[in-house]
Formats: sequence, structure tokens, C-alpha cells
Amino acid sequence: MPALLPRPPRSVAGGAAFLAAVLGACGGPPPSATPAPSPASPPPRQPPSLLVTPALAGEAVAVVPLTLVVWEDGLGRFPELRDRARVLVWADSSVGVALQLWAPEVKWILPPELRRIARRAPGVAPDPDRMGQAVMRAERLKDVPDPLRSHLRSLAALTGGRFALVPASLAFLADPSGGLRAELSLVLADTRTGKVAWRSLAWGVGATPAGALAAAMASVLPAELGAAP
Repeated sequence: MPALLPRPPRSVAGGAAFLAAVLGACGGPPPSATPAPSPASPPPRQPPSLLVTPALAGEAVAVVPLTLVVWEDGLGRFPELRDRARVLVWADSSVGVALQLWAPEVKWILPPELRRIARRAPGVAPDPDRMGQAVMRAERLKDVPDPLRSHLRSLAALTGGRFALVPASLAFLADPSGGLRAELSLVLADTRTGKVAWRSLAWGVGATPAGALAAAMASVLPAELGAAP
């Protein structure tokens, strides 16, 4: 298949605003707790690299659930950021909406479907929520470590695909501009070779968590995002 190479960044303001409205409608369980604070990180020195999804056209790509999310103390004023379980459900849904809206040429197998597949194959498929996928947030990793590698290979065998997209971590930070900053670590893993095919820190700024996450997803997807469809 063609190499998954980064492409130049482009304007995504209009599309991000449209997706923010969609993501803002994603629901979840009622809030119940506030997480521990997370220190702010400096802005990335370069734009995120794009995932060239046309190279994956027609492929079944498993999108594993997010298991690591943090946000700065004080951001609990946003309803989306008052409970970890709620954030995980909402963020998974938001990432899935963005992928299906902006990269429909790929057959994305989203977390709810992965869980159904796993339940239909007990003893064969791993639990998608407990594979240790957050380890892939480490930028130095060029190979998927075991047991995650074998877990992803098992899931890929059941979905009929070769690649898995791993949202390894998500952080929400107060941005110096006065907005909210979302940083999402994304990794595309080749389940046959165990190699990292693509990696990027998707980031974006918005007035709300939905707006910030929409801008982060827009920063790595190759669709030309002008006016909302």
C-alpha cells in the first residue's frame, strides 16, 4: 500500500466549527467526580502531520477505545469534563464522528462495534478497553509492544483489516489565548508487522471541549474543510 506520509497543513476553521456543533451533541452519563489536575504542556513546535486516509481507502481499520484522559484543575466548569467515564464515552464518540464525516473512504470499526465483536468471540478476542493501548502515547515507540501487539493482531483478524488506529491519550489544557486546548495522541499501527505506521499529536483550540477536540481532529485529517456540508 502507499506510504502514509504527512501532507502540508491547510485551513480547517469552517469544518472544525461544523464538527464542534455535532460533537457538542454527544452525550454521556451524568457527572460524578473531578479528576486529578494535569500540568500544562508547551505548544507543539510544528503542525501535526496528516493521516493520508486515501492510502487506506476501502480498508477496515479498527479504532480502539480511548483509556487515558486528563484535564487541568479548574476545567471542570465544562459539563463534558466533570467525570472520567463520561469523557471517555464522549471522546470516543467524537473521534468516531470526525473520522466518518471527514474520511468516509475508510471502513472505520469504532469502539462500540469492537466491543460487540469481542463479546461474540470470548477467549479469542481481547477486551478492547483493557489492552494497555495508552502505552502508545510514548513518542519513542516505533514498535507496538506485547501484549498490545498480539491483542491488536487478534482484533484485526476478527475485523478483516490490517491497521488499527490508537487514540493513546487525550488532554485538555487552558490555552494562553484564553480558549481551551485539546491534545490527542494518535497512532496508526500495522498489526501484521507490529510497526508504527504513523504517529501525530493532534491539537486544536476552541471555546468548548467539543470545539477544541473538533479542531484537533481537523488538524490531522486530510479532507478539505471549507464550508460545512
